[in-house]
Amino acid sequence: MRIGIGYDVHQIDESRPLVLGGVQIEAPFGLLGHSDADVILHAVMDAMLGALALGDIGVHFPPSDDRFKDADSMKLLEHVVRLVAQEGYQLGNLDVMVLAEAPKLLPHVMAMRTNIASVCHVDIGQVSIKATTNEKLGFIGRKEGIAAQAVALLVQADKE
Repeated sequence: MRIGIGYDVHQIDESRPLVLGGVQIEAPFGLLGHSDADVILHAVMDAMLGALALGDIGVHFPPSDDRFKDADSMKLLEHVVRLVAQEGYQLGNLDVMVLAEAPKLLPHVMAMRTNIASVCHVDIGQVSIKATTNEKLGFIGRKEGIAAQAVALLVQADKE
């Protein structure tokens, strides 16, 4: 077994769509970033890469590389899942915590879990996503950004 932790944060940008967990969410703002700024998937990828000591998403998808400008983070996650498989591992389970004052994420959690489980080739029961506010404290509480933390357990892949 290998365990990794991931964290990501992006600043609010009122000119962009909000994409979290591969789901475009109706909101008056999105997140600023080189790619689609999906903090959930970025934290997930960092957790999976970290579990295998393969660096972080900045190493694999540098913001200085125009190929990743406005990139769909679901496609980036597919790449990370292939790297994990090449190392002989697969996702055992994933736990994600999103920190945001708004919007309410509960109506979107099942779609996010479904997206991630599908790309990772696991059962939806192996993917947990939770959300909380920051009780109006700090930059998250002032609605200046959204953050996500993820913990991934990787297990050796089944030999077929």
